[in-house]
Amino acid sequence: MGKALLLDCDGVLADTEEFGHLVAFNQVFDEFGYPFRWSKEEYARLLKVGGGKERVRAYATATGVDLGFDGDLVVASTAIHRRKTEIYIELVTTGRLPERPGIRRLVDEVLDAGWTVAVASTSALESVRSVLRAVVDPEAFARVAGIFAGDVVENKKPAPDVYLLALDALGLDPADTVVIEDSEAGAAAAHAAGLKHLVTLSSFTGTDAFPDATAVVDSLGDPGVPVRVQDGLDVRNAAGLIDRASLERILAS
Repeated sequence: MGKALLLDCDGVLADTEEFGHLVAFNQVFDEFGYPFRWSKEEYARLLKVGGGKERVRAYATATGVDLGFDGDLVVASTAIHRRKTEIYIELVTTGRLPERPGIRRLVDEVLDAGWTVAVASTSALESVRSVLRAVVDPEAFARVAGIFAGDVVENKKPAPDVYLLALDALGLDPADTVVIEDSEAGAAAAHAAGLKHLVTLSSFTGTDAFPDATAVVDSLGDPGVPVRVQDGLDVRNAAGLIDRASLERILAS
């Protein structure tokens, strides 16, 4: 199959957590009449839990808040998450989430070079598909080999399941596959799957630990928006950007 790039969604394709997921969750809480809202600080802690439904259940368990639905947390979290996904997709499709620098450029470059590109995320499939459509051109979207998201695997990140599924489904060689992640849990999942990875820090992950990342950067960069290397190898090109050659250096490291 040749070389491949697997992308996380939230924080990698777009700055979705602060401007999308958090906004959507709080709107649902308001609609459902709950007496609480998640602050940015609270949400940063909840991001350590993989999956939106799981975050709702973790919050309710930790705080003892009554979510209704006869005390059934699974039913409550599913209903909350279903409505939250609808709100989130509206935010995405109306262009209110900023895409990450360099993502459109890099996806086009590696696709044109014959790489396989896919997305592997713990977010709902509909949400991931909407974000991907928003941040890449229609031609590039049509060439993406797969979107692995939501509850497609039993164990979410930091478990490696979603990456192992993508490797198997697409027939990829782990030695020729590089991952771009933004979070500690995502990076741990990539490492557990035996994949080399680049971390591009997002709004909530600046203090996360990435002991196994080949490189940690603030973004992928675009002309006029050069990359700052936070840790690991300096794989930037002469213009200070992450490009296909950067990913090949990570695979060869």
